[in-house]
Amino acid sequence: MASAAEQLAANLNFGALAKAEELKKRIWFTLAALVVYRVGTYIPLPGIDPNAVADIFRQAQAGVLGLFNMFAGGAVGRMAIFALNIMPYISASIIVQLLTSVVPTLEALKKEGEQGRKVINQYTRYLTVLLAVFQAYGIAIGLESSGNVVQDPGMFFRISTVITLTGGTMFLMWLGEQITSRGIGNGISLIIFAGIVAELPSAVAGTLELGRQGAVSTGLILGVIVMAVAVIAFIVFMERAQRRLLINYPKRQVGNRMYEGQTSFLPLKLNTAGVIPPIFASSLLLLPTTIATFSQDQGTGILSTISAYIGHGRPVYMILYVALIVFFAFFYTAIVFNPTETADNLKKHGGFIPGIRPGERTADYIDTVLTRITVIGAAYLALICLIPEILISYAALPFYFGGTSLLIVVSVTMDTVAQVHGHLLAHQYEGLVKKAKLRGARRK
Repeated sequence: MASAAEQLAANLNFGALAKAEELKKRIWFTLAALVVYRVGTYIPLPGIDPNAVADIFRQAQAGVLGLFNMFAGGAVGRMAIFALNIMPYISASIIVQLLTSVVPTLEALKKEGEQGRKVINQYTRYLTVLLAVFQAYGIAIGLESSGNVVQDPGMFFRISTVITLTGGTMFLMWLGEQITSRGIGNGISLIIFAGIVAELPSAVAGTLELGRQGAVSTGLILGVIVMAVAVIAFIVFMERAQRRLLINYPKRQVGNRMYEGQTSFLPLKLNTAGVIPPIFASSLLLLPTTIATFSQDQGTGILSTISAYIGHGRPVYMILYVALIVFFAFFYTAIVFNPTETADNLKKHGGFIPGIRPGERTADYIDTVLTRITVIGAAYLALICLIPEILISYAALPFYFGGTSLLIVVSVTMDTVAQVHGHLLAHQYEGLVKKAKLRGARRK
């Protein structure tokens, strides 16, 4: 089955694209929104010394700050108003999804349809504000304790920092929702995508400069390019992979008419968890390194020992990284996909899997199949993230060449291309309907 990108490439008609006014408006709106986001990543927080921040970041960029700086498009390194980026919203969404499967009240809201979804989204926004305030206050305290970064430390600086960073996160959340509804693609994913892509040229230039200086061999750079192409191709193949369960619907009678039985498929993605497992695994493992970096003056020996054992390229780090990716792959898949609910919906609509009794047996069968393909999906994620991680640790390459960044870029690109293809098909169908109506009017 051809992907949306292949169908778009095969049927691409620039004349149809030029006539699709609605699609062009959506594309221009998306580009304008991303430009606004990029401008905000260069506006520094009030009351700080950008040069001092840059010096501190050079010392701590190997930790979780480097990872967050990649997702924020360099805003953390510049300590801009969008330094928190959209990460509090993503964390809040994951927490709310987890609570939805645990708290009966939220589970009931989820089953209410559109109205319940709106209430859950509102709870997610409230939790985003709380997380952003907490993280922003922590950043303010950290900046004040980092030497001469803050020009006038005190409560006024902390309040202004909290308001600015929280406001930046809420603005990006609103901007992402606007892109989703009025633009092309998923707005939240595109904001992270834009941050990674925007900093990618500087990362490539820095790597080439290391090669010119002799710090990195030419063979290694060529190997990284070949590896990146191979990894991208493998990601595209695996992200398209799915296990299709055959669903049969029996014959039914509506009035005096008898309708034949129908056949469809229940698609189960190989990687249901998406990019969440690598992001969470990287964050947890890099957190001790970052804390140890900021607490060196206080002589924290335990954290320094832990960070030495779980540094990049260390065997303990690699083992824990793979274990956390596998854990979060199963954990998040269990949150977003409920086999029992799917089996109940099939039973309500008269659908059944051939050879499997509807109800509990169907739920058990779907759960078994989902567990098996999640094993393959978790192994795929671990492999994608582990190979680039080895190169990053041994060759001192930037985070942008890691498996997490490539996975985000490829996944978001595929999703956006699929939506563009869908809009083009809808535009072509609208044109056919209009032509059919005109011909029918002429015949009359």
